[in-house]
Amino acid sequence: MSLVTRTTGPHLFAGAVAGADWQTPDMHARSALFDVYGDHLRARDDQAPVAALVRLLEPVGIAAPAVRTAISRMVVQGWLEPVQLETGRGYRATARAVRRVDEAGERIYGSEARAWDGSWQLVFVAPPAARAARARLRADLAFVGYAELADNVWVSPRARAELGFLLDRAGAGASTARAVDFLPPPVDAWDLGGLRTAYTRWLETAPRLVADHLTAHDDPDRAAFAARFHLVHEWRKFLFADPGLPAELLPEDWPGGPAAELFAHEAERLRPGSDRFLASCLGG
Repeated sequence: MSLVTRTTGPHLFAGAVAGADWQTPDMHARSALFDVYGDHLRARDDQAPVAALVRLLEPVGIAAPAVRTAISRMVVQGWLEPVQLETGRGYRATARAVRRVDEAGERIYGSEARAWDGSWQLVFVAPPAARAARARLRADLAFVGYAELADNVWVSPRARAELGFLLDRAGAGASTARAVDFLPPPVDAWDLGGLRTAYTRWLETAPRLVADHLTAHDDPDRAAFAARFHLVHEWRKFLFADPGLPAELLPEDWPGGPAAELFAHEAERLRPGSDRFLASCLGG
């Protein structure tokens, strides 16, 4: 392994971090609201009336009191801000929330393979003193695609724009290095076996998930919205597991590609009906 281009200190953070806050096994109101703002309201000024948010989440099984409670908490946490709309009181995503959902959206819908120069970034972390901050930092680093090679030594096939922000938020420091001729490639640092199983299961279950929601509602647009909402919600869970390794490092029969194609096809097929339901809830 050859080390070159060593730097010290946190990097400037140029994008959003969608870190461990979203790591939940079941859908709940806060997570669902992030989905609504990220997948549906970016083209609608990032805002909606409270009544519309309640109507949007009703088909996916989230009751009005849970929606209102989640909105209040997201205001306190800095994700939403109140705004007076023509149709009544509403909430707009803050700049912080917009950055976050944009970063997540790029990872969810990004389809173009990024070229890889064959090098690796090593991050030597000086961890924060607080145990909770250390745990949060570990979860965040894993979320954006790093794997831990040894205690406080993390690796990624490319530098991650979120690194500096994560370190600053945790009160941690780090030095980084660019590694070339890393033999063998440290792909075993990630649980690719478990990820393969998850992608294979997705290919088997996603069509049934869509079909079940399409038949659960009498109104076809409402059904399309519910089906697409759950499809995106389930697919988003791969953000917490897939580090986005370059194709050169993955087996030829890697199921991630077919899984992404299935998601893109179904999400696009359901979009027209889903958009019509969204428009009806927002009043045009």
